Amino acid sequence: MSHLSANDSPGWPAPDTGASGSGPTAQYARYLAKQRRIRLAVWLTRLAVLAAFLGIWQWAADRKWVDAMLTSRPTQLVTSFRSLALEGHLWHHAWVTTLETVIGLALSMSVGAAVAVLLWWSSYASKVLEPYMVVLNALPKVALGPIFYIWLGDRYSVYGMAIAISIIVTIMMIESGFREIAKSKLKLMESFGASKLQMLRMVLLPASVPNLIATLKVNVGLTLVGVIMGEFLSSKAGLGYMIVYGGQVFQMDMVMVGIAMLAVLSMVLYGVVTVIGHFALRRHHYE
Repeated sequence: MSHLSANDSPGWPAPDTGASGSGPTAQYARYLAKQRRIRLAVWLTRLAVLAAFLGIWQWAADRKWVDAMLTSRPTQLVTSFRSLALEGHLWHHAWVTTLETVIGLALSMSVGAAVAVLLWWSSYASKVLEPYMVVLNALPKVALGPIFYIWLGDRYSVYGMAIAISIIVTIMMIESGFREIAKSKLKLMESFGASKLQMLRMVLLPASVPNLIATLKVNVGLTLVGVIMGEFLSSKAGLGYMIVYGGQVFQMDMVMVGIAMLAVLSMVLYGVVTVIGHFALRRHHYE
């Protein structure tokens, strides 16, 4: 039996190498260099925008165009950040918010995925519950805060608010992804006598990995919003509590530091989810 190389096989693209076949062509090398320059330019532009914002803020406060007592200023933020960090208060509040967000995210994804599977399993139940899902998704969740506080107390009401904000979106996104998966594959398995459990395990869940990752990325922001709303209403610790407390005692430096920490926390959580999603997609051969 003769063996064909990649260059001899019909329909296979030739590798993008030079004349010697030992490396990329000059054109491809220029393309890679251009992409690196674009990424570098994007990062430099982002840093320039941030630096310009902080510079204008500091300049306006120094010239008293804005009241620094109400808006603070970047230099005061650095001092307040150092003071809160050394005292340990900042790290304690940041850890509480991070833990609440991670637990709320895990609960909303697991419960939401389970409900979505049940709705896919029974199309009759899906049709019955669809209008209720739409109404619950449109309902302002902050109105549920007092109810959660009475039912769950000051600590667990934060989790209730986080789950309430994210779980409906989770169910709708995952169920929609289930419905969009090619029905021809499911029909083929059904023709071979496969059960719904086998179709779920062998086709539906593996094919839904990209949609699950996308839902997880959306839920990071939604869960964090729910946690902060819960901390605003009833918590005794967390970045949301720190922001409310700072506003009550007119310490705008504390408020701004809390907001800055929320921005950093959201970026870190989104980055972690992105890395997890990257490995999950590679494991299931989507990349």
